[in-house]
Amino acid sequence: LITDEEHHKLSKRCGHSSFEDLLEQGFLTEAIVNFVALLGWSPADNEEIMSLDELVKKFDYHHMSKSPAVFDYTKLKWMNGEYIKKLDFDKFYEMALPYIKEVITKDYDLKKIAKMVQTRIEIFPDIKEHIDFFEELPDYDVAMYTHKKMKTNAQTSLEVLTEVLPILEKQADYSNDALYKALCEYVSEKGCKNGYVMWPIRTAVSGKQMTPGGATELMEVLGKEESLARIRKGIEKLSE
Repeated sequence: LITDEEHHKLSKRCGHSSFEDLLEQGFLTEAIVNFVALLGWSPADNEEIMSLDELVKKFDYHHMSKSPAVFDYTKLKWMNGEYIKKLDFDKFYEMALPYIKEVITKDYDLKKIAKMVQTRIEIFPDIKEHIDFFEELPDYDVAMYTHKKMKTNAQTSLEVLTEVLPILEKQADYSNDALYKALCEYVSEKGCKNGYVMWPIRTAVSGKQMTPGGATELMEVLGKEESLARIRKGIEKLSE
């Protein structure tokens, strides 16, 4: 018997009782097979991530359990995330593209965006919440500029953004490496840590606490004009 986390028999109502349900929810075939094979059975070595061939080789009915197996949705998502990480990038991009296009309509390098999220998602629909800020800067709270570990607050962030703005206005090359180099020069002149500068910039360009890439990676995708507009908006918010 297979039950849900509350130990009730799995039913159609729970939305993951069929293989097709799971495919629609953004799970990979290989991850579903791997997960289902381990319901009520486990190999002697307790290995969890296995290909179909490995499952065939290792299967031994002596290791089957008589008690009901729990369909742990959280574990399935984790397993799917492990499979997504291992996907060939071109294959991942092909599968991720419809989800990216649901959110992004602007002329951005979608491959760069896909690269950022491949190691950060567990199922394909997760992509949208990771990248929505590229399309439009959300209305965020300035409290986000305060980060204990980075030693930043609204005041220090305003100072940093005001000082880096002319540097970024002069910067012609908006590739990740060139931006990082320019900002590292500012960091060493200021005599502070990287995070002290990168945190406020990342907050200003994304408006989010968690992002799939660092400040300069995001700016490379957004481009010069949009990055500067967002930093000016950050200065404006912090000045209020």
